[in-house]
Amino acid sequence: MGESMSKRLRLQLGGDAEMEERAFNNPYPDYRPPQPAQETGDQEEGEEEEGGEASGELDLPFDREGKMTSSFSRRLEAKIKDLLQQMEEGLKTADPHDCSTYTGYTGIALLYLQLYRVTQEEAHLQRSLDYVKRILRNLNGRRVSFLCGDAGPLAVGAVVHHKLQNQAESKDCITKLLQLQRGVVSTDAELPDELLYGRSGYLYALLYVNTEIGPDTVPQSNIKELVDAILESGKNLSKEEHKTERCPLLYQWHKKQYVGAAHGLAGIYYMLMQPLSKVDQETLSELVKPSIDYLRHKKFRSGNYPSSLSNETDRLVHWCHGAPGVIHMLLQAHKIFKEEKYLKDAVECSDIIWQRGLLRKGYGICHGTSGNGYSFLSLYHHTQDKKYLYRACKFAEWCLDYGKHGCRIPDRPYSLFEGMAGAIHFLSDVLTPGPSRFPAFEL
Repeated sequence: MGESMSKRLRLQLGGDAEMEERAFNNPYPDYRPPQPAQETGDQEEGEEEEGGEASGELDLPFDREGKMTSSFSRRLEAKIKDLLQQMEEGLKTADPHDCSTYTGYTGIALLYLQLYRVTQEEAHLQRSLDYVKRILRNLNGRRVSFLCGDAGPLAVGAVVHHKLQNQAESKDCITKLLQLQRGVVSTDAELPDELLYGRSGYLYALLYVNTEIGPDTVPQSNIKELVDAILESGKNLSKEEHKTERCPLLYQWHKKQYVGAAHGLAGIYYMLMQPLSKVDQETLSELVKPSIDYLRHKKFRSGNYPSSLSNETDRLVHWCHGAPGVIHMLLQAHKIFKEEKYLKDAVECSDIIWQRGLLRKGYGICHGTSGNGYSFLSLYHHTQDKKYLYRACKFAEWCLDYGKHGCRIPDRPYSLFEGMAGAIHFLSDVLTPGPSRFPAFEL
């Protein structure tokens, strides 16, 4: 049978084989609230819980406050140390010219900043500085976003120098970061608006600096000019496509109207809803909200989302395409607009990620298990429901067997968004889930 025919047949049969090709079956039991005896450790051995399973089978890796148990913490710490050594060894042969956050040295600097935040060990901050010095010598000026352009190295450089009290160096990075703005807002630049390469990716860099250093580090006038450019671009395309009433803000990348966080609408709406973007309530209600509602109507029956508005195939469950990226937009919409429908959809996203999120593509953040695990951490922050902390821990447990599942090896196996650095970042956030953030995306 030809490959395309076999693929069509799989889709007609409900996509089960397709799902098996893309994800492993989730081997973990889902969360059940513990009985009081289980929480206090008083349960008799073999005592049955509702549903006929021994309650001891659901070994919760955290206490009633959501703090990791010492045994699970030790496992996480040991794996972080092990993977960090492997990563450093592997980076010796990595592309020396790749300075991006996505696959290059800025991503590694960001990882060490994260490890410093979690451990307060000065050695991690110094290691971050080592990478920052390397990347700031190699800026190429070709791209402008935080993930794939010069804005990432400059923003991370500003933050690392600030934390080390190197104020002159920090200010120099910020000056250079703001010099990129003219090219970003220019209508002649034909720049996309998405997160990976476009204006939203530059907006993230400005908001990141203001989050980490101080609210007026980047002047509000810069942020407003950039936000206005993103809004104007969305309104213009919506008019062109005659979707003005249903979707007043429409965006495309390479002529395709993508949905997900990396190239699509969800990532752009998410950035516009950030409090530091300071989009006024009228614009949020009249332009952003109906656009999000338009996107919600594209949801599959499974609770997943298509990769683009024209795609009707329920295939991808990645941060870059599908529910694991859209969930962040929905949670932010729930915070801003206070309507339960957004939280309900986010919970549906979580369920499909739980079912189909242990990816054969690997353990990375962009299209791997770690990125999917972050969706549970975000939902846990939002609801304080231990179910989502448990799910995040189970995805972390999967990552503790890094390399043993037969996953695809990514092109940049040690990088933040494709490879090992991303898994380390996720494991360190599970270790201290309270302040966890999806890197280069959540603020």
